[in-house]
Amino acid sequence: MDERSLAVTRRSLHGVAELLLAGPQHRRGGGIRLRVVPGGFGTTDGDFRVDGDVLVAPAGTVRLTGTYAGLAAAVGLEPSRLDDVYSGGPGIAPGERLEVDPAAARLLADAFARGDAALRALAPDATPVLWPEHFDVGVTVGEVNYGVSPGDDHLPEPYAYVGPWTPRTGAFWNAPFGASRTLAELADVLEFFTAGRSLLDN
Repeated sequence: MDERSLAVTRRSLHGVAELLLAGPQHRRGGGIRLRVVPGGFGTTDGDFRVDGDVLVAPAGTVRLTGTYAGLAAAVGLEPSRLDDVYSGGPGIAPGERLEVDPAAARLLADAFARGDAALRALAPDATPVLWPEHFDVGVTVGEVNYGVSPGDDHLPEPYAYVGPWTPRTGAFWNAPFGASRTLAELADVLEFFTAGRSLLDN
């Protein structure tokens, strides 16, 4: 996958997550949490969701192109940033244009799906959340964050992470926040999560 295509697609989808899904949902009183759905991610009530490179809404389906404001108008939304809720969002304005590569969108959707499935197996009593601030899907169990990111400044491609609230040392812990492995190098995401958990339990 072309690194630029992945980066611009990730940023554009991050903008959709905040401005078109979590932001409007929050203003309606539904909170900022999103969830992983087949093909991508969506609001908790399922009314609005991203499926690959399209936005699916009660008013219809539109391709993720043009500006965020234009997309919002097409499906009856008011684009809404969440600067008053958190400080680490994508920093995208409604007038900015999206750039979504279909192949990159599918790769990111697969990363979220793999993460969601592994998290549900790891912690059946917890509900994985796709957070619009950092645009990752995760759960917290016993003061440890587990999740999958589509890529960021730490790693430019999708990766899984284990982030204990208390810093740890050792070969497994290879990131400032704990441990990370790219999905490309992981045959089994759950195995990585359980390896981290077993080290923390000892």
